[in-house]
Amino acid sequence: MSKPTTFKRRFVRDFRMNKYLYLMMIPVIAYYVIFHYGPMYGAIIAFKDFTPIKGILGSDWVGLKHFEDFFGSYYFLRVLKNTILISLYTLIFEFPAPIILALLINEVRRRYFKRVVQTVTYMPYFISLVVICGIITDFTNADGLINRLFMLLGYDGQAMLQKPELFRPIYVLSEIWQRIGWESIIYIAALMSIDLEQYEAARMDGASRLKQMIYITLPGLLPVITIMFILRMGNLLNVGFEKIILLYNPVTYETADVISSFVYRKGLLEFGWSYSSAVGLFNSVINLALLVSANYISRKVNENSLW
Repeated sequence: MSKPTTFKRRFVRDFRMNKYLYLMMIPVIAYYVIFHYGPMYGAIIAFKDFTPIKGILGSDWVGLKHFEDFFGSYYFLRVLKNTILISLYTLIFEFPAPIILALLINEVRRRYFKRVVQTVTYMPYFISLVVICGIITDFTNADGLINRLFMLLGYDGQAMLQKPELFRPIYVLSEIWQRIGWESIIYIAALMSIDLEQYEAARMDGASRLKQMIYITLPGLLPVITIMFILRMGNLLNVGFEKIILLYNPVTYETADVISSFVYRKGLLEFGWSYSSAVGLFNSVINLALLVSANYISRKVNENSLW
């Protein structure tokens, strides 16, 4: 009777067979250890009154003081509300956009037209964010392109980014424009893995292209959509501060100021390192809870999950 193979023996045998693949993993592992897991050590300053002279370990321990200050401040409800609303609007309108684009591109039969559409929709993703925000600012100025079009319809021109109620729609629409092409790549790749014999069988049964999309294409995309949705839920409150900072101003803080931009102002501009770390840690804990919850619900509902 043979003895059961231990994990160590299995690992050694697998390493000998795939040693070059393991070597290729080293830079990736080093990246995450150095730039993601290593900096987590600094999160303890959220519980300290950090000063650079004393250092992280030498600074005075204050416990949950910074969390209590944040939860009791006027800014807590404002930044939390703005972060949730912008994230939800982006999830509702931007998340389905690349899926719809991939489905539409999949239905195109002319390769030249398909490639042109893909190229045009990919391009905004590769443009510098500073340039993107500059374009948005120019287009939404009182004498910008969008306002000139509105003026032809009889509306008065106005600086749209100076209107708090217009900031969220502008942000979400620009996110769709910038990311729709790039994010559709993974769905287009998933579409290519669907067995073509299913479409042939459906056509023989008289199914229209719409029914083929509903009963073959969408179920084939469902596992990928689920995984992407779970990952998006894990970053639901991580609204990128770079774009927010480049577009907002004190006039629109009421609807534009989010957790990440608040952390930037408090931490780098006002030198409140411990306070901003506490806010950032709170944001990360909420994101972790959302990720675990979304994964659990997905596993229970359709048996697709990250783990």
